[in-house]
Amino acid sequence: MLTNFVPPDLAPAYPEIFLLTMACAILLVDVIMGAASRGLVAALSLMTLFGCAALTALTATGEVNTTFSGMFIDDAFADLLKMLVYGSVAAVLVYSRGYLRDRGLDKAEYYLLVLFATLGMMVMISAGHFLTVYLGLELMSLSIYALVAMDRDSARSTEAAMKYFILGALASGLLLYGMSMMYGATGTLEINGVLQALAMGQANGIVLVFGLVFLVSGLAFKLGAVPFHMWVPDVYHGAPTPMTLFISSAPKLAAFAMIMRLLVFGTIPLAEQWQPMLLIMAVLSIIVGNLAAIAQTNIKRMFAYSAISHMGFMLLAFTTGVFNGHAALALEAYTSAFYYMVAYVLMSLAGFGILLLLSRSGYDVENLEDLKGLNQRSPWYAAVMMMTMFSMAGIPFFVGFFAKFSVLLSAVAANLVWVAVLAVAFSLVGAFYYLRVVKLMYFDAPNDVAPIHASIDMRVLLSLNGIAIAVFGAFPEPLMQLCRQALARSLF
Repeated sequence: MLTNFVPPDLAPAYPEIFLLTMACAILLVDVIMGAASRGLVAALSLMTLFGCAALTALTATGEVNTTFSGMFIDDAFADLLKMLVYGSVAAVLVYSRGYLRDRGLDKAEYYLLVLFATLGMMVMISAGHFLTVYLGLELMSLSIYALVAMDRDSARSTEAAMKYFILGALASGLLLYGMSMMYGATGTLEINGVLQALAMGQANGIVLVFGLVFLVSGLAFKLGAVPFHMWVPDVYHGAPTPMTLFISSAPKLAAFAMIMRLLVFGTIPLAEQWQPMLLIMAVLSIIVGNLAAIAQTNIKRMFAYSAISHMGFMLLAFTTGVFNGHAALALEAYTSAFYYMVAYVLMSLAGFGILLLLSRSGYDVENLEDLKGLNQRSPWYAAVMMMTMFSMAGIPFFVGFFAKFSVLLSAVAANLVWVAVLAVAFSLVGAFYYLRVVKLMYFDAPNDVAPIHASIDMRVLLSLNGIAIAVFGAFPEPLMQLCRQALARSLF
């Protein structure tokens, strides 16, 4: 049997191999140097992400390449998503450094857990097999559970981590059970194999639909969509702000990749079964997220309910890909979902970045009242936060407006006009709590007049983040075209 063994092509997985190697090296550096390695560990972590980006660019061919017996896929969709993940994680590390240092949490464990979570995301993004999806998901999830509980002196963080762990384990069980039923119905664990079995009509229909229900439930939990949203506000509120920033950014891109791989790349012939499920969750998420956010006085909880409503919008795009049994609208629908997710991550990074900028030793900016009079303290960072709030509310001409607009166009094209009208109505409701933040920054007297101190790299990156929200809003087509091309080369 050994004579028939064909070594796998490692080239598509070079970024993952490099990241794992560097994470182990960083661990050794910390063990050898101890506390003196803090600055070096942070620098090495950022260098690791830049190295992964370089390797991803070098190994990108534009073609669909598979290795490890079809378990790992390298295509344009994976390459673009990985680049976005690297950028998001690098921004998180830069934004978080000052906050963590002031509170004694600037430890190698933080950087290592972030890198291992990133490795899990990369595996999820390139997964071509149910087991690869699950392996990447668990690596990412277990790292994030530990990150949430990193501040061991905080009872709130420990409680949030326990809730997240227990509910996350339940969701992983649902997902795994759904995968096992899909395997029982189709006889294969390969995502492409499932697609072929469905196309040839070789699957057991009843088992397939039950498996699909469990699969969608597990995916909805990872996104934080209603009715699987219970963990989102507690974890966002309980976790230290840098961990909340991390949870709200790069893992959302990985969850989007998981939905694409499992539902679109693997089970699109069953779209007329899973689209109604996603539609119900999308509508409920938009309604519950916007209504619950109005009552929040803690800005992290407000962002949590805002995230739920945004995930509802993103899921809405998935419900419009197949219409009347035809996939003519699929490319535009999934492109709008992709664009929406990228826009949301940009906005989330900027929003939480401002909170980290304003926080200092012994003082966390978490409540809406803490943003009072920000314009008097720093007109530029108040403007960045204002652009973020306007974008999240869907006000022209920021990136969030065109993200919402593209999803609504897809809904109207699929004859879901009533859903589009409902989404617009609740976006207007949501505008209230976003504009409330702007009102506090510009029209109220400041509670805190302490000068804003932050490293130059954080200030520059945060400024570029805010500018990106405006630029991609004024010129949305290049980013939209990038998403469209990546999907067209990988799926169609």
